[in-house]
Amino acid sequence: MIKEAIKHYLEANSFTEFAPRVVLFDMDGVLYNSMPNHAVAWQEAMSQFGIHFTADDSYATEGARGVDTIRHYVRMQQGKEITPEEAQRMYDVKTEIFHRMPVAEIFPGVIPLMQKIKDAGITIGVVTGSGQRPLFKRLLNDFDGFLTEDHIVTAYDVERGKPNPDPYLMGLRKAGNLQPWQGIVVENAPLGVRAGVAARIFTVGVNSGPLPDAALADQGANIVLQRITELCDQWEQFI
Repeated sequence: MIKEAIKHYLEANSFTEFAPRVVLFDMDGVLYNSMPNHAVAWQEAMSQFGIHFTADDSYATEGARGVDTIRHYVRMQQGKEITPEEAQRMYDVKTEIFHRMPVAEIFPGVIPLMQKIKDAGITIGVVTGSGQRPLFKRLLNDFDGFLTEDHIVTAYDVERGKPNPDPYLMGLRKAGNLQPWQGIVVENAPLGVRAGVAARIFTVGVNSGPLPDAALADQGANIVLQRITELCDQWEQFI
């Protein structure tokens, strides 16, 4: 299945080779089972500002920069434009609520997969729309030996977040100015899949949330799996 998906990827992008040198992971919903916490935090925070925001909204917008999501919903529901600074203050409320919640666990299969990637001599990167600095420290602690700070792309690194390709193009740049056919994206969210596909990188959708597989496939995911353990079990097919 993966070999066939790689073949279609090469044909669709008119690439002559597929030689991964970096795997770019999304963070929430891919490395950590954190999306249920984010859904609650988004709903509670936005209600304080008169914004109707559902759990489904949190999954549908996951991967985008928080300030971009807030400005969109304020525009859509309240018919006004707010500044990035105003949106950041609202996002800070959401962040505070999120950090009062139980710590999300690392998904099964993540550490074994990272070990296989490292053993293959391939770089590991993280590309997230988050702007929560405590989470970046946790990434470096949890994945010590696999991930370094210079291979993390956050909301602070790009002006245009997902679904634009910019975050994943930045991930390629930080990994050594690589080409799209030298990367693999691992995403759980429709907007993130769109970003990976727009960057012309082979994009694996891992459907760890409540959305149907079609929500990822329809955005162009080259392959859709149900959990990271499946990707770990099939990793050798990529190399």
